[in-house]
Amino acid sequence: MAQRDYYEVLGLDKSADADAIKRAYRQLAKKYHPDLNPGDAEAEKNFKEVNEAYSILSDPDKKAKYDQYGHAAFDPTAGGGYSGGGFSGGFGDFGDLGDIFSSIFGGGFGGGTTQRRNGPQQGDDVGARVTLTFEEAAFGCKKDVSYNRLRKCPACNGTGAEAGTSPETCPDCRGRGERIVNQRMGGMTFQTKTACEKCRGTGKFIKSPCQKCRGSGLERENRKLTVNIPAGIDNGERIALRGQGCDGKNGGPAGDLVIEVTVRSHSVFERDGVHIYCEVPVTVTEATLGAEIEVPTLEGTVKYNLDEGTQPGTVFTLRGKGIPYVNDRGGRRGDLICTVVVEIPRGLSDKQKDALREFADACGEKNYTKKGKFNKAFKKKEK
Repeated sequence: MAQRDYYEVLGLDKSADADAIKRAYRQLAKKYHPDLNPGDAEAEKNFKEVNEAYSILSDPDKKAKYDQYGHAAFDPTAGGGYSGGGFSGGFGDFGDLGDIFSSIFGGGFGGGTTQRRNGPQQGDDVGARVTLTFEEAAFGCKKDVSYNRLRKCPACNGTGAEAGTSPETCPDCRGRGERIVNQRMGGMTFQTKTACEKCRGTGKFIKSPCQKCRGSGLERENRKLTVNIPAGIDNGERIALRGQGCDGKNGGPAGDLVIEVTVRSHSVFERDGVHIYCEVPVTVTEATLGAEIEVPTLEGTVKYNLDEGTQPGTVFTLRGKGIPYVNDRGGRRGDLICTVVVEIPRGLSDKQKDALREFADACGEKNYTKKGKFNKAFKKKEK
């Protein structure tokens, strides 16, 4: 069967950078990890395939060779078959073949060295989402967050062995967690170390797996926490709660709970960082004569003295009435920036229309400087 393209294995295209390759690998490695899929041969096969792809694409030199020659770059039968930067000089361009085999057959297929598998392993991070109102985001609040995580199995206390038993030294590798593999290439024999398949590199073999967690040492748990949302948090920002994610293994620390925040829009205000914006509607009379108007804020309405002759689009600012700076002990806040919108009355009675005409005649053109300039410019063009 033809070997799958490494980029296809990781679900990427050839333009993927190192960060994208690492993210894809971590997601797939978690998905197919044998500890989370005990007894699943297909998952184990995919896990090996993902690790093999990552061992090549995460190494800049190996990736460059793979991008140029594909799988043939690591095919011993192709030695001396390429020139111009390939490996026309036999295996000289490969450097240390032992490192290549170790990364593919050892770290790739076995999932790491015995020391790493037996040592403390940090638990995975867990993601959750929370939706806030505009005001909750502005002033902070408490929210209940529910999420799923892996916790240490209470039945076996995380050992993976049935109660009353304990993991034994692996009989195949005698506790080393690795075995020696002989590889023949080009008439030469290379010895490499690979993780023991029986104990998956841990050096321990569970003869009687825990029935509750099936030997993984972890079980799924639905957890609920009350989270303090800081004042001033914005849409799309994240809150990390240390140690609230999945439990670690072999005494390792727990991962984090990462909460992504979504903030609902507001019917009056629009936000830009710590500043908020709104339109303030006023009547023609208020704009013309000036008036004390009420302006909405996040804490309720405040009084504002509108100047006589205020024009549509006039902007005024209420300092410190915006969004608090996140975690600012000084209590600083942004501003509320208001734009005046003059509402033109509709459905006037004949009496009201007559009054307006009389008012317009009394004002004359001198009270409408912009209209006067516009008319003069238009008359000049006609000439």
